[in-house]
Amino acid sequence: MSSQELVRVTVDGRDAEVPKGTGLIETALAAGVEIPVFCYEPRLGPPVGACRMCLVEVDGMPKLQAGCTLTAQDGMVVRTAATSEKAAEGQHGTLEFILVNHPLDCPVCDKGGECPLQDLTFRYGPGSTRMSFEKLTFEKPIPISPAISLDRERCILCYRCTRFSEIVSEDGQLVAADRGALSVITTFEDEPYRGAFTGNVTELCPVGALLPTQYRFEARPWEIVNTPTVCGLCAVGCNVSATVREGKVKRILSRNHPEVDEGWICDKGRFAFTHLRSTDRVVDPLRRVRRRGFEPVSWNEALDEAERLLRAAQGRIVTALSGSETVEQAYALGKLLRRGLGSHAAMLPEEVSEALDAYRLPLSAIRDASVVVVLGDVPVVERAPVVDLWIRAARHTGATILTELDEDAVRNAERAVLVWSGPGGHGGATVAALAERLGLAGRPGCGAFFLPESPNARGVSDAWAACCDEEAEGPESIGLLVVSGDEAAGDPNVRSLAEQADAVLVVSMFHGLAAGWADLVLPGTSYLERDGTYVNLEGRLQRLRRAAVPPCPDELEWISQLAARFGVEVSPHAPATFAEVSGLVYGGLSFGDVGEQAPLRGYAGAEAHVVEPTLPEPHGRAGRGDELRLVAYKPLFSGAAVERVAELQFQRPAAEVALARADARARKIAGGDLVTVSADGHSVRLRARLSADVRPGVALVAAEHARGLSGPVSLALAAPEEVEAP
Repeated sequence: MSSQELVRVTVDGRDAEVPKGTGLIETALAAGVEIPVFCYEPRLGPPVGACRMCLVEVDGMPKLQAGCTLTAQDGMVVRTAATSEKAAEGQHGTLEFILVNHPLDCPVCDKGGECPLQDLTFRYGPGSTRMSFEKLTFEKPIPISPAISLDRERCILCYRCTRFSEIVSEDGQLVAADRGALSVITTFEDEPYRGAFTGNVTELCPVGALLPTQYRFEARPWEIVNTPTVCGLCAVGCNVSATVREGKVKRILSRNHPEVDEGWICDKGRFAFTHLRSTDRVVDPLRRVRRRGFEPVSWNEALDEAERLLRAAQGRIVTALSGSETVEQAYALGKLLRRGLGSHAAMLPEEVSEALDAYRLPLSAIRDASVVVVLGDVPVVERAPVVDLWIRAARHTGATILTELDEDAVRNAERAVLVWSGPGGHGGATVAALAERLGLAGRPGCGAFFLPESPNARGVSDAWAACCDEEAEGPESIGLLVVSGDEAAGDPNVRSLAEQADAVLVVSMFHGLAAGWADLVLPGTSYLERDGTYVNLEGRLQRLRRAAVPPCPDELEWISQLAARFGVEVSPHAPATFAEVSGLVYGGLSFGDVGEQAPLRGYAGAEAHVVEPTLPEPHGRAGRGDELRLVAYKPLFSGAAVERVAELQFQRPAAEVALARADARARKIAGGDLVTVSADGHSVRLRARLSADVRPGVALVAAEHARGLSGPVSLALAAPEEVEAP
């Protein structure tokens, strides 16, 4: 491959050598010169030159040019407003025009103090106005969704939001309506702006036009601290900043990690933080009292009761883990239960295959692939939403996106990436086996990803395995079921185990999850209240930093105290616990060296090739005859956290069954029809939705609406007497 041609560009008298075709904004930065912008944002595709803030004078061109639309050419001489009176006059005019109808409400605007329009007006504006007429006003604020408000008076029509909607998320819901001074941003038919990534427009907006409703009048920039951490709500592990005021999280912002998330986060990660303040939060230990339900007890009493339950059930203990525990919490719990009380069985959140270590890549490699194969029946956006954006970016750069395996296309591709998106277990082993069969190991730019349901499945598996060499068989009878975390507490399979257990100890954040079946409930914490580490779906070890103080002791604290009663030493501090785990799993890496933007490191001992003896069927068992294979999936907008966030309720999945158009046509079903979905004597009525993203032979239903259904299902139009009146 030949090296790129370098060209010399002069900006304000400073020379820079850059590859030919580099954007002028970046070229100027290479020369140490800033060109101010509003509409320019490289992540949104080609520049559009809408705001004209970047006007520059270019030798040989008679008029001022929008700098963002220019690319570096050899010998180009550019003067910005810093050295060109003509460019400065143009920028003054641009800002004067932008501010003609802009309200002077900075003291009450939530963007005040962190607003690019304020900053650039102060630095480049004319300093006074010639306008004395009354400004144009609109109705305000307009809720374009329960989570986002729009103040049309503040909008400067940079089109960042509409470009995001069109190019990045591809939902096409935000548009500019009307023309001239009356042009406004809106949604079609005033429908709520709905989708997995809508909140990103609130960060893209360079003024206070689009703002999150949760942050409205909550804080000012000089009152807040932004804590860098990692989102703990899915396996992507997006890098985020938690805005904190007086010890409380007030908002979540993206924190661009170019290999993981490119600065985008989903609405669940952005808006679900208010679950921390849920009215049914467990803040004190609760003990079951016969005939009287639960009563709060002190922590000493709770630890006494936990010790009694553990000693009484020694040898007959089963632990159900959520996969949301930090590496340190999982290790501490495992050390207590496996070393202090002997080997016992555990129910890990899901299968994790070390075979994938041979095919590791950063998520950004998906965008750079020439072929991306997406396997599994769960929509990628429901399992790992930012991965869906990387796949869309790959399509934009010319990659071929396959939803069925074409072995010749993969073998012949320069850079091939496999993505497995459930359902069911053994997904990691399946995709690793496929990668091995296709010869992807060791090929630059080639790799494979498994999208787990839980945010720290690999980290929990690592930590649990580090506590003991072998996993014990499940006991014939369960003396004590230890349920760790809200995800496990809400799992129907865990509830079934609870019915078989003599006693149940639950660690949970919320009252509703364990009521009626736990004997002892210990308060849990959120990822925003923890120090520790997570391992994301790439295998990247990342740091969580405590943003808010929990209303109860951290799990490490009470596990440490409880372990001491069994002669087991467990540190209550995450760095010390991590040091112990790291020596066993992560090559002795120190807690501080994980870093704010963690690199993708390899696991010690990962082999170049991993051969799997069998290759499971990628899409599971098909139905018989005219039956369809039911895929009951866990939606993105579901779970204990989402259920407690008012602003996300409109995003929760509808009671519907998604079908391929061919399957619907064969059954004479139209979109919106009420249908009866039946299997093994159970049936539910759902609305039909036809989708090009659903494979033929599959009926896709959110798990919360698939009550009692399993295996192959049959579909039929609901009988007339079953159809509800409008």
